[in-house]
Amino acid sequence: MQVKKYLVLGVLFLLPLSMYIFFASGKDNFGRLPILTQNVKEITNFSSQDSDTVRFKQHITILGFLGQHPLENKVNAFNLAHKIYKKNRGFADFQVVMLQPEGSEDEAMELKEKLSEIADTDRWKFVFGSEESIKEIFDSLGSEYLLMPDGSSPYVFIIDKDSNLRGRDDDEDVGKLYGFDARDFAEINNKMDDDVKVILAEYRLELKKYKAEREI
Repeated sequence: MQVKKYLVLGVLFLLPLSMYIFFASGKDNFGRLPILTQNVKEITNFSSQDSDTVRFKQHITILGFLGQHPLENKVNAFNLAHKIYKKNRGFADFQVVMLQPEGSEDEAMELKEKLSEIADTDRWKFVFGSEESIKEIFDSLGSEYLLMPDGSSPYVFIIDKDSNLRGRDDDEDVGKLYGFDARDFAEINNKMDDDVKVILAEYRLELKKYKAEREI
């Protein structure tokens, strides 16, 4: 009986402690995703083969740069399509935007056709502009990464509805994590997937709060 008593007391003490450690270690999953750069330059002076105007404002955007020959970077696009785009495209304000150099239209549309085999590409946007316009937006991200001479980057970024770059300021591997390496399936599947869940949950919560206030 004495042993059982101590066992019960031990469980009662350790269970709350274990729960506290679990939730504390999962702060990225239960808090807001940090803002790393404010006021990323808006998409202007770009053309699109879609009829709608593509903008960061009022959208949750996954931003990428596939360069002059997007088919050469199709693996990056496929990783993104499978692990991020396919499961989140149903969110009303979600979009994937690829900033492309002028002259890459044909390859981009061919890639978009291939991506449509994974999921409907209605929220996957290719937009085309000058090298200078692409570099201006890339530089405005304020990241530590470099844009390649062909206008490509393996990194993809999360931009919120206020045109702010979201990421991690205390990543266990690199400290500040501005973007996610789309070549790395594990990074997209784990880190980026987690962070997209956080920001979508953040906006869902704000929407519920707004609707509740309207009903009062």
